[in-house]
Amino acid sequence: MTVPEPLTPESTTIVMIDHAVGFANLLRSHDLGTHINNTVGLAKTALLFGSGLVVTNGVKGKPSGPLYPELTDVLGDHPVIERPGATNAFDDAAFAEAVAATGRRKLAIAGVSTEGCVLQSVLGALRLDYEVNLIVDASGSLTRETHDTAVQRMIQAGAVPTTWYSLAGEFEYDHTSPRGPILQQIMREHQPAMAKGVQTYLATKTA
Repeated sequence: MTVPEPLTPESTTIVMIDHAVGFANLLRSHDLGTHINNTVGLAKTALLFGSGLVVTNGVKGKPSGPLYPELTDVLGDHPVIERPGATNAFDDAAFAEAVAATGRRKLAIAGVSTEGCVLQSVLGALRLDYEVNLIVDASGSLTRETHDTAVQRMIQAGAVPTTWYSLAGEFEYDHTSPRGPILQQIMREHQPAMAKGVQTYLATKTA
């Protein structure tokens, strides 16, 4: 078995598909608050570490609506590619060109819904010989069963499952490096249990 090279900001593009408010109301595979926290944490991972980042949604006026406001706030003026209808995002020329333009062959894909646009886009990426990592906890579906079944299908097709904070930790696994503070910031803002653990430790050092 060949062990893949580590995911780095320089080698990886994070792809975020259809994290839209209209879909959020339908999600039952994950707690909504946790899902939004993970989605925003993933976006911050891309922006703070400087990896590739491609964000897509449906066209304005569709029932799915705009992106989560919490995500929009973090993205700022980062472009969002509007797809008129392709379930496989790679069938949309603007999207495919944006991913290719990052110059990275490793993709970390998350989105809504897991069994819909995420599944079809992951399969599309694999057909184009991208190395695909599926961010399972920043994706969501109508039920846990549909989410898990879609994840299994993508794994069987060749995608590698991971989680958003695991990806952030792989981007910077040495807390003493110059990029260590980025991971610490993300942890403080989106992993409260771990942040409290650090605070407890620091309190014992200053007592």
